[in-house]
Amino acid sequence: MDLAVSDLRKRFGAVEALQGITLEVQSGEFFAILGPSGAGKTTLLRTIAGIERPDGGRVMLGGRNVADVPVRDRNTAMVFQTFALYPHLSTFDNLAYPLREARVPAAEVKRRVGEVAEMLRLTHTLARKPATLSGGEQQRCAIGRALVRRPQLLLLDEPLTNLDAKLRHDTRAEFKRLHRELGSTTIVYATPDQLEALSMGSRVGVLRQGRIVQVDAPATLYTKPDDAFVASLVGDPPINLVPGTLHEDGGGRRIELDFMGLDAQPWRKALAAFSAGTRLRVGLRPQAIWPAAGETQGAGFGARVFLTEPLGDVTILDVMAHGDTRLRMVLPQEQAWQIAVDDTIECAVDVDQICLFAEESGVALHRDRAETAG
Repeated sequence: MDLAVSDLRKRFGAVEALQGITLEVQSGEFFAILGPSGAGKTTLLRTIAGIERPDGGRVMLGGRNVADVPVRDRNTAMVFQTFALYPHLSTFDNLAYPLREARVPAAEVKRRVGEVAEMLRLTHTLARKPATLSGGEQQRCAIGRALVRRPQLLLLDEPLTNLDAKLRHDTRAEFKRLHRELGSTTIVYATPDQLEALSMGSRVGVLRQGRIVQVDAPATLYTKPDDAFVASLVGDPPINLVPGTLHEDGGGRRIELDFMGLDAQPWRKALAAFSAGTRLRVGLRPQAIWPAAGETQGAGFGARVFLTEPLGDVTILDVMAHGDTRLRMVLPQEQAWQIAVDDTIECAVDVDQICLFAEESGVALHRDRAETAG
């Protein structure tokens, strides 16, 4: 089922939770909504489901305006952050509950519960109560209770929040497998975790303070963020955002940072309307900085190692450039093992991975060739 949301608005007293959201999700797509706590993710899903009534705009499901369609008739299902299982019922009865409420014949209930339990690997738990299930089994039971109705649209509201790190990792893979097996079911998955959103969503909508600020494929969000907010939300460790100033330099233009200078030529068109002295924000991905072997060619700077964080195959280095600018960089362990706290190192920068933003608005200033290609 395709989903189209147009200028959707919702207010709770003085708080405008949804501020004119417009987005489209294709039938059968796994669409992720990424945003921090309080951005409006839950309100958006509840409004799509019909639990909340919007103050403006419309929700179209399968080309049908569902403004006056009750929840039970929308052919959608929603899984909440809290699993909300009935503690006195077995797994079988929890899964069967929505079918029995719909007066589905007993034989059909048994068959459909069996199908869902097998798909979600819950067959061995059918006779057990929720309190005896693991966190992952409880989560799959909650999803199964939604799926047993065979919805065309499945809404998932931060379903992994209450699971431990390993279980979240395992369950992400389970969600992708489940989506493949369901085939035509459209999934909208809301999360504050960029790893979940980028690893599972074929497209991701970034939500900020009740507004969608960018919708793109995960790789595009990382390489071509539309603003500094998206850039800081996507990527682990987060992007280094540092101040810069636009300078005239003998007929050319440069972007001067406290610890190095950059040729502004790659952003010539984007910067044409900006005068010398304009303040900018420069984004340096931690993966785009590394220790230089000898003299740096192009952009580079000297730094002192402030902190090392070995993570097994990679190490995160916190360095201080020009005395007081703190940056993070990510290195393979074989490259980082000889670097220690208080070492002084020369760093090189991959200029092609630098992101540039206007200081006041945070809007991205894209490279000339990116604009030409797009």
